[in-house]
Amino acid sequence: MASVGVEEEYLLVDPVTGRLMPHAEKVRAAAGLEPFVAAREIQPELLQAQIEVATPVCHALDEVGGHLLRLRHAVAGSAETHGCRIIASGTPLFREDTPVPVTGKTRYRIMQRQAPQLVAEQMVDGMHVHIAVPGRQAGVEVLNRIRGWLPTLTAMAANSPLWDGRDTGFASWRTVVFGRWPVSGVPPHFADERDYDARIRRLLSTGVIGDAGQVYWQARLSERYPTVEVRCMDVQLRADDAVMFAGLLRALVDTAVCEAWEGRPVVDQHPELVQGAMWQAARHGLGGELIDTAGRRRPAGDVVSGLLEHVGPALDAAGDTREVTALVHRLLRQGTGADRQRRALAEGGPDAVLALVVEASGTP
Repeated sequence: MASVGVEEEYLLVDPVTGRLMPHAEKVRAAAGLEPFVAAREIQPELLQAQIEVATPVCHALDEVGGHLLRLRHAVAGSAETHGCRIIASGTPLFREDTPVPVTGKTRYRIMQRQAPQLVAEQMVDGMHVHIAVPGRQAGVEVLNRIRGWLPTLTAMAANSPLWDGRDTGFASWRTVVFGRWPVSGVPPHFADERDYDARIRRLLSTGVIGDAGQVYWQARLSERYPTVEVRCMDVQLRADDAVMFAGLLRALVDTAVCEAWEGRPVVDQHPELVQGAMWQAARHGLGGELIDTAGRRRPAGDVVSGLLEHVGPALDAAGDTREVTALVHRLLRQGTGADRQRRALAEGGPDAVLALVVEASGTP
């Protein structure tokens, strides 16, 4: 059973207007979390109205949930002290009249010079899950075997339907915004570890990206840890939904490692089909049909059930079956974060959406 860690990104907003507030530096300083040890519990993000937190390495889902609640509570309390609130939404609720300032790190300043409009519109927040793998070659095997499931995970995690104060028509608009960077989207198929590393080196040699951190594939090998990092999910309104994804992804990676060890062939998935499946997932979330790993258009609930069946043995081995399946069934009944935001918008307008995301995100 692999270890797992979760990173979450939050937006800082005015509690009355919902507008972004560039107070990240003050909130980080007052949160009482450790920014320097290996865990790096709290970190700056690209824009000064964003904060990222990271759990330590965890071995059980209750550890993941406990750390996420602790981190959310600490950041939310610090934000309230400075007159703002955190929201765990993939996109902000309202248009900003002026660009949010960029955090004063050299690499962020370089990114702003290279792509000013993309940076100005990078007000998007995700969750990233790191799952340990037994070496980089195993990690490449995992990437090849999970890439077809990334659209399903994106649909389940959709929590960014609004942009500029209105419904975009997409369940995960964050996926669309983030897909505009030069190296983004579903990762390609790799021959082996050497092929993966050679492609990264070639990308860096072009100067189109400044460092390996700008390889924004929705799943990639971590450059800092012996992990596969899955990045396709919007940040979740509720911490227990983030726990659900941690359990699902660990089971998905463990399943891929077992398949590789047993020598099972990788299913050939054409890149244009996987990319089309990702667009479909971002557009509809769980509210329509999805494209499954075989390239078939099917009801979203059936595709999610197929994912549970695929990872069932790994969930059993980790002791996570009951918790993860219960949370998945709740998701299918109640809808995604995007569904909840849209219901609030229909019932009470923008103020109701703001109240929903502030309360659900863990503000004390």
